[in-house]
Amino acid sequence: MKYVVVLCDGMADYPVPALGGKTPMMVAKKPHIDALAAKAEVGLVRTVAPGLKPGSDVANMSVLGFDPHRFYTGRSPLEAASIGIDMKDSDVSLRTNLVTLSDKGEPFADKVIEDYCADDISTGEARQLIEAVQAAFGGGEYDFYTGVSYRHCLIWHGGTTELGNMTPPHDITGKVIGPHLSTAETARPLLEMMEKSFDLLKDHPVNKARVAAGRRPANCIWLWGEGKRPALQPFEALYGIKGGMVSAVDLLKGIANCAGMEVEEVPGATGYIDTDFEGKAKAALDLLTRNDLVYVHFEAPDECGHRNEPENKVKAIEMIDSRVLPILEEGLEQYEDYKILLLPDHPTPIVTRTHASDPVPYLLYQKSAPKTGVDTINEETAKATGIYMENGPAMMPHFLGQDA
Repeated sequence: MKYVVVLCDGMADYPVPALGGKTPMMVAKKPHIDALAAKAEVGLVRTVAPGLKPGSDVANMSVLGFDPHRFYTGRSPLEAASIGIDMKDSDVSLRTNLVTLSDKGEPFADKVIEDYCADDISTGEARQLIEAVQAAFGGGEYDFYTGVSYRHCLIWHGGTTELGNMTPPHDITGKVIGPHLSTAETARPLLEMMEKSFDLLKDHPVNKARVAAGRRPANCIWLWGEGKRPALQPFEALYGIKGGMVSAVDLLKGIANCAGMEVEEVPGATGYIDTDFEGKAKAALDLLTRNDLVYVHFEAPDECGHRNEPENKVKAIEMIDSRVLPILEEGLEQYEDYKILLLPDHPTPIVTRTHASDPVPYLLYQKSAPKTGVDTINEETAKATGIYMENGPAMMPHFLGQDA
């Protein structure tokens, strides 16, 4: 038996006025996904337990079958594991976004986050900026590491996770930052570093070139997602099968590394609609030659939700349908039996531009045991089946046929 999880990050949504009061899943033309849904178990699953923040970290750990209440230590440490940072027990890791803040001469606290990803800055440009940040602030108590695009990492040696509210920047796009800065005394040195980074980066040659080219500057670091060294159980020890991961983002690759899963790198894979969809599908099939399960993750729907791009979110779903599903299904036919689990990790509603904790629709298809499903899968048709899984981490054993 082979198992494939197709994780469409942030795909679920609320009704969108620009889409005639429908969700992107309702509007998207997705014949391959719907054909699977017609012969699959379809329902809702709560991937974010009550009391937990609806981040991709918690939600994807849940889908992978790791109970966040037991294993979650913070978002950034998982990304640090992907970058290859060997965290000590006394280290604290923080996500370091390169963001665009308004630059009108106003005090730092009165600035507005204009873009949480600085126009999706390239990794090459970002590396130069992070190197400048490291030269200015690193080498002692703090060390900065380059990640991918706008997502980077700070290791605070001997730091604390008691930092108050370190707000994710994608939660406050378009808003004045002051009310969302932590008031905890322990966070003061981090906030001072963020403020100083604005003066350091705003006139950096990389940003001057970006502005001249009509692109937003990455003129500030934004620190959040603090956590200690993670301690996930190996996926194989937990479920008795080998697993692999295909993703463009450090978070998912970090979870996989911590869980002892094989990670396949795909040149040209990004976290947006310009990703190499076909390359990721082929990488998933390659992983299946050496593993029992592959988790192939697509970030694009989530990014479109954060950016308030309803048409592109529809397009992202359609691209997964037309450029991924046919390759996977054709490649899987060589196996006597296989299962496909397709779902979002959480909703990323266009109208709020941030994550939500609502239950998400899923389909679970098995080649040798088709079921009567729904004609088209979306938030409403999945709810109408009456099938509901309250405990997200129970989905993986259910998928694998290892229900208690």
